[in-house]
Amino acid sequence: MSSARDVVLLGSTGSIGTQAEDVVASAPERFRVVAVAAGGSDPARLRQLAEQAVRLDVQAVGVADPAAEPALREHLTVAARQAGRPGWLPEVLAGPEAAVELARRPADVVLNGMTGSVGLRPTLAALEAGTTLALANKESLVVGGPLVTALAAPGQVVPVDSEHSAIAQCLRGGSAAEVRRLVLTASGGPFRGRSRASLAEVTPEQALAHPTWAMGPVVTTNSATMVNKALEVVEAHLLFGLPLERIDVVVHPQSVVHSMVEFTDGSTLAQCSPPDMRLPISLGMGWPDRVERVDYGIDWTRAASWTFEPLDEEAFPAVALARSAATTGGTAPAVFNAANEECVAAFLTRRLPFLGIVDTVARVVDEHREHSALPSEGLTVDDVLAAEGWARTRARELVGV
Repeated sequence: MSSARDVVLLGSTGSIGTQAEDVVASAPERFRVVAVAAGGSDPARLRQLAEQAVRLDVQAVGVADPAAEPALREHLTVAARQAGRPGWLPEVLAGPEAAVELARRPADVVLNGMTGSVGLRPTLAALEAGTTLALANKESLVVGGPLVTALAAPGQVVPVDSEHSAIAQCLRGGSAAEVRRLVLTASGGPFRGRSRASLAEVTPEQALAHPTWAMGPVVTTNSATMVNKALEVVEAHLLFGLPLERIDVVVHPQSVVHSMVEFTDGSTLAQCSPPDMRLPISLGMGWPDRVERVDYGIDWTRAASWTFEPLDEEAFPAVALARSAATTGGTAPAVFNAANEECVAAFLTRRLPFLGIVDTVARVVDEHREHSALPSEGLTVDDVLAAEGWARTRARELVGV
């Protein structure tokens, strides 16, 4: 085994970032974190970021809010002293470009675990630097699809989402010409089996009570609306180059089969493991090699049933809406994602009903398609950001903010 890989960890205090730290701690001979970055200025998160930086002995720390720099430096000083390392202080970067700057620095792997389209610029920076990108920030690929795919060298983007990691593993079992279709599995979230009408009075607390996965509030809400799966369909299309009509979704509430690949001879390969993100995170950072001791595996001594059922597109129309936006192309996927982020924020603060999330996104996407959709060819980052800005403004107008 070669020497440890240098890793830049973006979104380090979030769900992906903290689990990535677990992976690094379990395999210090494989990975060395050289930089971490997080957003916001919440005192608890800044303290968490500082303590994480000390534990990992990083060279640099980034924070998105420039006003948070003094507090972060103070937390770093305190954390270093408590760890018995008085005087230790890494380089501190503060501002909206902090993650971008860290992503373009020399490293073996950039793990982008940021939430939302804010991850696009760091994704592009890592690709421009020629670094392997372990991508958990699906939004950056969805909103900047043509930009990302144009920059990425073959094999440079390694998926970290459990579904796309599963597909990447299954694709080892055949050639590209032998692939008939991809099948993404979905847990169904907390509202699996419920009718559209029964979802009218859903509360944020109910939407955040995911039966299988522990995730942040935005991703958990996206799972409840199936927007998360909608984004993953678009992501699979961009990552693996299959047409949208050859990418299916099936509901699998046990979350053990993470996705499947069906081949032209009728055989299907499935990747199975307990619902633990540390496995795809470790594979993303270590690709193409596996990392030992990451997961405990499936207990085959216990009786278990795995079930599969079709997606109810009437109750959960987000997947069909995302397919439509991706077919339109250009800035339409960016509009879909930006409008959804605004609507989720409104729902979590009780300014928008649950069903209003996707309904409002659909209206914004339709308006954009009619008046201002841009083609994928010649798309720029400024085009994407302008479309996002319009979508956020329009979504807030429709919500009544």
